[in-house]
Amino acid sequence: HPITAVRVNGLPCKAANEVVAEDFFFSGLHMAGNTANKQGSAVTAVNVAQISGLNTMGISLVRIDYAPNGLNPPHTHPRSTEILTVLEGCLHVGFVTSNPENRHFTKVLAKGDVFVFPKGLVHYQFNNGNTHAVAIAALSSQNPGVITVANAVFGSEPAISDDVITKAFQVEKNTVDWIQAQFFISIVS
Repeated sequence: HPITAVRVNGLPCKAANEVVAEDFFFSGLHMAGNTANKQGSAVTAVNVAQISGLNTMGISLVRIDYAPNGLNPPHTHPRSTEILTVLEGCLHVGFVTSNPENRHFTKVLAKGDVFVFPKGLVHYQFNNGNTHAVAIAALSSQNPGVITVANAVFGSEPAISDDVITKAFQVEKNTVDWIQAQFFISIVS
């Protein structure tokens, strides 16, 4: 029987004698992400998918670039807490606690400021300034995952039933259809 690789967190571990320096290396965070999109933001991830040496380490990071009025839309990381540091510009950030309180914690951050988004909570960052902004965020998982709220609810394939969405959001079907169409257009284009 062939020997199979040991898997940790779903990923195979390399044999110690096959590990090389490149397994612990990533280059590219000095380059700005392309913010020419509907959200006006770009996330450059550095997790176990980019650095195999992060397997079992429980950490990762991202660079986030924001155009003026750029938004990293409401999202959650199901497997990670996030700590964000503003490197350039100014960001309006926030998160919402879980039910039933749904308390909104928000702050305006300047260069050098740090903010924490607890694991699993919906959070966002918005550049309401007229210059570009840049942040680095560290995450407490090698593969934090990301669920963008609007994409998940209105852009799923196949779509969530109109009956479910109209009742959940207390809106008419034509409103749901219009919102879903915005996501279909952005997926196709």
